[in-house]
Amino acid sequence: MSNDPQLTPEGENQALDLRDYLKDKNIRGVYSTNFNRTRATARPTSEHFNLPVNIYNPQQANTMLDSLKANNKNNILIVGHSNTVDDIVNRLTETAAFQDLPETSYGKLYIVRKKGKKTIDVTVIDVPKTTPR
Repeated sequence: MSNDPQLTPEGENQALDLRDYLKDKNIRGVYSTNFNRTRATARPTSEHFNLPVNIYNPQQANTMLDSLKANNKNNILIVGHSNTVDDIVNRLTETAAFQDLPETSYGKLYIVRKKGKKTIDVTVIDVPKTTPR
């Protein structure tokens, strides 16, 4: 098995489900690690909003997050990995409340709402299925 596999057909459907869920959320930026599955997950949403997929290094996510905070962009999609999403959410919320996801966990969306520098809430949802299976 490759260290950088493609999305499965189910993963491709989940990427479309994510796009459909976010299509009216006024996404202003799309970020992904430089792996086939994360880029392919981000692509439908980036194409819908006519935005590039900005590549970030998961080991240097703090640099990306500092840049996003400085630019004060709203409604950003960040696609990561089961062992990095929690770090990003914890950094955004300035807590240590979230832990690594199981490797078998797909389709989770962490919605971090902030007002100014203060976190209002974090909602974790399973992206609703809209694509016929």
